[in-house]
Amino acid sequence: MKNNIKISVRNLIEFVMKSGHIDNSFKSINRALEGTKAHQKVQKSYGENYKVEVSLKTIFEYEEYSFELEGRADGIYRFEDEAIIDEIKSTTYDLEKIKRESNPLHWAQAKVYGYIYGLQNNLEKIDIQITYFHIESEEVKRFKDKFKLEELEEFLIYLIGKYIEWAELSFGWEEARDRSIKDLQFPFKNYRIGQRELAVAVFKTIKEKKNLFTKAPTGIGKTMSTLFPSIKIIGEGRAKKIFYLTAKTITRQAPLKSMKLLIGKGLKMKAIVITAKDKVCLNGEVKCNPRDCPFAKGHFDRVNDAIMDIFLNEDLIDREKIKEYSLKHNVCPFEYSLDLSLWMDVIICDYNYVFDPQVHLKRFFEELSYNYVFLVDEAHNLVDRSREMFSASLDKEKLIEIKDKFKGRYISINKKIGKIDILFETIVNTNNIVDNFKSKEDFTELYFPLKSLLTSLEPWLIEEKDDSEYEKVIEVYFDIVKYLKISEFFDENYRSKKEINEEKIIIKLFCVNPSNLLKESIKRGVSTIFFSATLTPIDYYKNILGGGKKDYHMRLLSPFPKQNMSLLIRGNISTRYRDRENTYVNVANTIKTFIKAKKGNYFIFFPSYAYMKKIYSLMEYDGINILIQEEGMKEKEREQFLDKFNKKDDVVAFGVLGGMFSEGIDLVGDKLIGAVVVGVGLPGINFERDIIKEYYNESSHIGFDYAYTFPGINKVLQAAGRVIRTEEDKGVILLIDDRFVRSKYKKLFPKEWKTNKKIKSNIDLKEKLKEFWEKKDKFYEYIDK
Repeated sequence: MKNNIKISVRNLIEFVMKSGHIDNSFKSINRALEGTKAHQKVQKSYGENYKVEVSLKTIFEYEEYSFELEGRADGIYRFEDEAIIDEIKSTTYDLEKIKRESNPLHWAQAKVYGYIYGLQNNLEKIDIQITYFHIESEEVKRFKDKFKLEELEEFLIYLIGKYIEWAELSFGWEEARDRSIKDLQFPFKNYRIGQRELAVAVFKTIKEKKNLFTKAPTGIGKTMSTLFPSIKIIGEGRAKKIFYLTAKTITRQAPLKSMKLLIGKGLKMKAIVITAKDKVCLNGEVKCNPRDCPFAKGHFDRVNDAIMDIFLNEDLIDREKIKEYSLKHNVCPFEYSLDLSLWMDVIICDYNYVFDPQVHLKRFFEELSYNYVFLVDEAHNLVDRSREMFSASLDKEKLIEIKDKFKGRYISINKKIGKIDILFETIVNTNNIVDNFKSKEDFTELYFPLKSLLTSLEPWLIEEKDDSEYEKVIEVYFDIVKYLKISEFFDENYRSKKEINEEKIIIKLFCVNPSNLLKESIKRGVSTIFFSATLTPIDYYKNILGGGKKDYHMRLLSPFPKQNMSLLIRGNISTRYRDRENTYVNVANTIKTFIKAKKGNYFIFFPSYAYMKKIYSLMEYDGINILIQEEGMKEKEREQFLDKFNKKDDVVAFGVLGGMFSEGIDLVGDKLIGAVVVGVGLPGINFERDIIKEYYNESSHIGFDYAYTFPGINKVLQAAGRVIRTEEDKGVILLIDDRFVRSKYKKLFPKEWKTNKKIKSNIDLKEKLKEFWEKKDKFYEYIDK
């Protein structure tokens, strides 16, 4: 039985023959459109014997492989006794400088098309023609050669022979991988509570090509419970790759750790972590061109050797491994990791590589026939992230800042920016906008002027790379590109909005409901598993994240002993904005009572930085070792902050709900014994949140919940979830706000929170804490004996 390989002619040639540099210097975004127009002009200039955009497909058998090759020839000129394969290339280069041998890839593509066509039409010889069309002058230059069919067959055999070196490696690996999957057992002796149920549900969901939304509390082992059955699915041939998607860098350690464990148990699989370009760059500054980066220069000449080297020697490839092999082979680490991902079984990366319309990995998703499994970790984060991905804005001030620099030969740019400025003002005046404005209609009057401005900016961006304000101009350019791209999605799930703030005018295409766009994105896979400890309420997430009526959902219970956690609610204090001045002191005294009940480390979470600083001012002279979260903390500062929990000194950390310390951190054992959550976590009231509220009120009466309540309770659940991370952890959670004792919020509590205690005063709080800690200490003394 032959090994089947389906590959496009273009991909085959690029893989075997691509060489030279990475050069991400500015190139026209419109080149694809210009290329299409160039093709059409050339094609129309021929007579009736010229057939355009001819699909070609064949099965080519070589040794134990069967290649399914497919592609599309730009044109075929057919006469009675001869045929010409025409490959059209648009260019901005001087045609005089283009020689016959200038680009071997152009000839290669046409020669393979020539072989397929000649084979299917019983031709002994065929002409191959490369037509270069100059975009600006519309001049044409052609090169034509005649080839025997056996010459073209020899060339194809050469390409396939080179590719087979990799195919043999890949097939050999896949066979070994599938055998190891078949023998793979669950890596732990016993399943945790809820873990088997989740693993079975994941397997069933993928097998049925559906999607699953799961509330999986901390401790169930959701990473292994989703990875293990997905791997088993690959072993059955039902999926090709696993994409493990995360919102934050730190979350990527969990799947990497699980893969390491499984590989240690005999699994043969390859996994890679894709790291953002700026975080993995070895050049000191991200400038991806052969002039400014030695790793970009000649990258494609060396990258295949680098891929082969790491493929033969590593199974788990994280950021450090990528850097190590990039230095060894002198290649760009980011592009290297993307090229390498094609040969990986598990790809661990950010959400945007699958969902973002601007940056998703087109190399994987150009064809819909591939079966991928998407595992979306901490899926509650995808709500706001997807709104951000599918929205776009333009800042008038940025445009005006660059306007005056365009004079002389570029005066047309100045005038076009001026025209757009007038349109901004017209929109304001026509709609009598004083503060903020929203509409169900898009600002369509901006489309043509913006497209025109892009066209005029492109020559400047190509020719003026050394200009001191180049970065400002290119930022404006790509803002416009994104705006126009997102405008293609504008429908009833969008609102256009204009904000005027301190004389700043910003227009935005705001994606209120991303469900349809996410639904289209997850069609790129065979199945998507959404999971989070705080996917509550689950219907809300299922609705926004693109779930369908036939998709599954499940809620699992916490596996931790109930007696290890005490939930206390101080339900007679209001933290509403209007009441804060009257309750700051009461909140501060409640926190002091809480942390003095037992020595140890605590985290206190507040609704905002301003609120946090106010409470800090009331406690900073009480002799308490308080750490305070600063705005805009860098990764190193974050690590230093958390490292204080490893010291002997007791720490009381102040943080912000929804901030970097309220989720994604594990402080196990005595590193954290309690947390206080002040307020119900409502996002600050703002224009966009009110747009969300109004949108969902049109179809239901829960607009406020969609805009404020549900995102707020998620922040509360995440922050409180920092306390109990393992079966051995024990600790106390205190919620401060009168809304927590109301039925509306109590309905949103997880089941393990149903047993809670109301606190009437600080004396009551002190007694309840004493009771819990003494009971715990006696219980564990008994266990130790």
